[in-house]
Amino acid sequence: MGTWRTFDVSKPSAEEGCRAVAAAALEAGARLFDTSPMYGRAEAVLARGLEGRRDEALVATKVWTPSAPEGRQQVARALEWYGGRVDIYQVHNLVSWREHLPYLEELRERGTVRVVGATHYSHGALPELLRVMATGRIAQIQIPYNVADRVVESEVLPAAAQLGLGVIVMQPLGVGTLVQRSPAPESLEPLRRFGIRTWAQALLKWILSDTRVHCAIPATSSVEHARENALAGDPPWFDEDARAYVTGLVARR
Repeated sequence: MGTWRTFDVSKPSAEEGCRAVAAAALEAGARLFDTSPMYGRAEAVLARGLEGRRDEALVATKVWTPSAPEGRQQVARALEWYGGRVDIYQVHNLVSWREHLPYLEELRERGTVRVVGATHYSHGALPELLRVMATGRIAQIQIPYNVADRVVESEVLPAAAQLGLGVIVMQPLGVGTLVQRSPAPESLEPLRRFGIRTWAQALLKWILSDTRVHCAIPATSSVEHARENALAGDPPWFDEDARAYVTGLVARR
């Protein structure tokens, strides 16, 4: 589950809502929660939302600064918030990755970080991401991918599969644009056999049925949507015909 915007809250009532969303996601089977110091208060709000349940979650956070000393401060805060360990530590948008990777690798050797990765949201940065992937120094990437944005299919996903890298998908619902207008409910009938009940589930399962992808991180402030989204991570997976059907529904919107 993503936390961009949705967990950047300050009021106690809003933070309690975030805790409820995290609990609903966990109870529905979601395990990975992604955040970043770029997301304002979200990193700390997520930490408090996982209090008492930290061992049930995989936390993916990021270092996001051009300054190596500030990067170490960000890491120190995150490790304190998340019980002395972070499951996936990523260089956010490849910012100063040459400066940050050595420290993240050191933390991986110590065991306080399990996986080191890198992210970028921009198509124009994908060539640089491919170069970082080829160094062998990261084990995971986070990239944009959805039924309306398939740029990563040409080079990035094949390279990730060849290198054995984990793939987390950001913007799986197109930052909300893909669910603003859902197709008619009867259009989902051919997908019922795959466990699909909502349009968001169809879009998420379309991504997760790509065997090169390991996780998608839709963000939500709704307990109901958190539960529904998590269920898209259960098999059976779409076959090629079902993926083509969902692609066609988006093309006709």
